[in-house]
Amino acid sequence: MSHEAGWAHAPGALRGPAWLQPPTDPNDLVQHLWSSTAHKVDGELHVGGLSVPDLVADVNTPAYVLDEADFRMRARAFREAFSAYDVFYAGKAFLCTAVAAWVQEEGLCLDVCSNSELTVALRAGFEPAKIGYHGNNKTMTELRRAIAEGVGRIVVDSFDELERLETITSEPGMRARVMIRVTAGVEAHTHEYIATAHEDQKFGFSITSGDAFEAVRRAEAAPGIDLIGLHSHIGSQIFDSSGFEVAARRVLALQARVSSELGVTLPEMDLGGGFGIAYTTQDDPADPAQLATEMTKIVEHECRALGIPEPRLSIEPGRAIVGPAMCTVYTVGTVKAVQLDGGAVRTYVSVDGGMSDNIRTALYDADYSCTMASRASDAVPVLARVVGKHCEAGDIVVKDEFLPGDIRPGDLVAVPGTGAYCRSMASNYNHALRPPVVAVKDGVARVVVRRETEDDLLATDMGDQ
Repeated sequence: MSHEAGWAHAPGALRGPAWLQPPTDPNDLVQHLWSSTAHKVDGELHVGGLSVPDLVADVNTPAYVLDEADFRMRARAFREAFSAYDVFYAGKAFLCTAVAAWVQEEGLCLDVCSNSELTVALRAGFEPAKIGYHGNNKTMTELRRAIAEGVGRIVVDSFDELERLETITSEPGMRARVMIRVTAGVEAHTHEYIATAHEDQKFGFSITSGDAFEAVRRAEAAPGIDLIGLHSHIGSQIFDSSGFEVAARRVLALQARVSSELGVTLPEMDLGGGFGIAYTTQDDPADPAQLATEMTKIVEHECRALGIPEPRLSIEPGRAIVGPAMCTVYTVGTVKAVQLDGGAVRTYVSVDGGMSDNIRTALYDADYSCTMASRASDAVPVLARVVGKHCEAGDIVVKDEFLPGDIRPGDLVAVPGTGAYCRSMASNYNHALRPPVVAVKDGVARVVVRRETEDDLLATDMGDQ
């Protein structure tokens, strides 16, 4: 039930959500929330064969810790499960040159959605033909560069973009491989801001209105455009295949119409993805092999019913590769027991980061888990709220979690599942310095993205001129 003072004051808030139960031992990890190498040794969190307290002693906190072995394992699992598909890693989730290299080494393709993401990919030596370019407002400059670099596919999102491509590809030597992004009218069971296939939003061409068919017709008629297929994406943090079934049916029906009325067989189709990960115990992600089996059956059944050949498929797992592979480590600065009406007490654990390094709790009302990472404790667990250091009441990292009752300043707290959209959406709010990303594997750590410095901030400040 909502409350006029906000969700934090709603009845029952101090009891926490129904899915959050007091732990038998607050020192234990809920293992499926963490990367595969994460474990505790005498209360200390270890990742990639390294003690996290020792690791952050060298790089300070907050810091993102990226489990390279886990990242590669998840990438490989999707490549092997979807062996007949092209699997596109989501650069927007988290991208740096090291990660781009891992993606290519594991045999995946890469999605980018800005000129700068493309720059990072190319700097890493990523094969341009295996790069897809997304975005709902690509400029002439971005499109011209993508074509000149030999990007494998441009996912077209509007008639304005089609017009730009028609202009660019009229120039000598400029041809574009294109997919048309369509909205299938599917309401994905996810947050409103990450549901992307319903009609009332900014992405794609509507199948229902006829815009999608017109976009296909126009792209097919353009001399410099090679139309390779249709693209559908229903959202992010999705746990079942039911939405994909409805979307595939509608997209393949459009494909059948294109074949019948335009005499064109589109060779490819992208089903999107946006597969969910476990942020808390309430989340139950599907196995890649299970997803592959279910999605393949859906396409086979629909193509058979429509009497059309099966296109080559591609998917975009989204956060499912990098999300669980990273955790964020903070140092506790203050612990405050706040007396509330009725004698209830809320324990606020303030850490040295916050919404500048993880905006998702404030932006999406996202749930996270956490653990004390620096020592063991015999104290009775208390329901705590982990908050950041920024000048905002909504600067919350973990809304509800049981932590040892003796948690104190100087302790380390680690939050799992922060690989996707945390560093990539990080900001300099309050002039915070964005944290480093430290990759760990087999007992070796290396900084793949260094911490920002005040010199970095001042480099763009032109002073009083």
